[in-house]
Amino acid sequence: MSKKKAQKGISLLIMLLLVMVSPTIVLSSDKIVGLANAQSANQTSSGSFPPPPGGGGGPGGPGFGPPQFSAESIGTVATNQTCSVTPSIVEEEEEDEEVATTPQATEGPYFVDEMLNRSDISLDPSDGSVQGGMPMTVVFRVYDVNEGTCIPIEGALVDIWQANATGVYSDVEQAGTAGTKFLRGYQITDENGTVQFTSIYPGWYQGRAVHTHFKIRMFEGSEKTLEFTSQLFFNDTVTDEVFSQPPYSDRGTRDVRNNQDGIFNGPSTDGLVQSNTGEHLMFNLTKQDQGYLGTFNVGLKLNQTGQ
Repeated sequence: MSKKKAQKGISLLIMLLLVMVSPTIVLSSDKIVGLANAQSANQTSSGSFPPPPGGGGGPGGPGFGPPQFSAESIGTVATNQTCSVTPSIVEEEEEDEEVATTPQATEGPYFVDEMLNRSDISLDPSDGSVQGGMPMTVVFRVYDVNEGTCIPIEGALVDIWQANATGVYSDVEQAGTAGTKFLRGYQITDENGTVQFTSIYPGWYQGRAVHTHFKIRMFEGSEKTLEFTSQLFFNDTVTDEVFSQPPYSDRGTRDVRNNQDGIFNGPSTDGLVQSNTGEHLMFNLTKQDQGYLGTFNVGLKLNQTGQ
């Protein structure tokens, strides 16, 4: 066979091989493109995390799955990937599960166990009068913090009490308000661990920054199984704005701001925080209609909370 014929034979063989192989290459290319698209679709689906059905914190509606809160909320920070609770101290010791709870503060001298089960505490049931002041809706969400998850606590009794716009508490004999019941009451947490009150922005009194008291209790029959007591503080800038309006403005300038308040600056009563406890007890305040909405997420450890 001549050299020319041999080269021609080789060329024909190469062409034949290309014809046989080409469909396989094209098919393989189509499979690769399809696989890449499927992988991209899978990544998009798993990464989008659409809102769960039912409008709640997880599958099945409210009360299921971890609660969802804005990372921008004042006084509310993420403790881990699945749960957000106060206090912000967890930023400093994120790995310490003990600090993923809310610090306690002193009860103070003005708690009266009225056992008034009501949502609207601006009304005084003793005479039907309504306290004047900046309207405020107060919402507590109460959770059992356990190994990085927040479990709503249902059936807890949440009391709140506060001063009125002139800095006076109800049902205090020394203040001349004995027998009155304004700005006191309790609600029972629902399946989402939530209670809500209709109130007013509290006024100030000598020696204290503006604050609201709250107490959480749980019972088995008549036996008390848990008691947690603390106070919440208000952003000074918001307070300045509120107090520039009547009836608050009628009293003049308050004498103590947050950074001058002994309870705000001091340790918590449970030893959880050694100083500046008030920084972890700040209401999340947002404007609402003609007033404010104040929310706070309470993290408890049911098996370790002081009785």
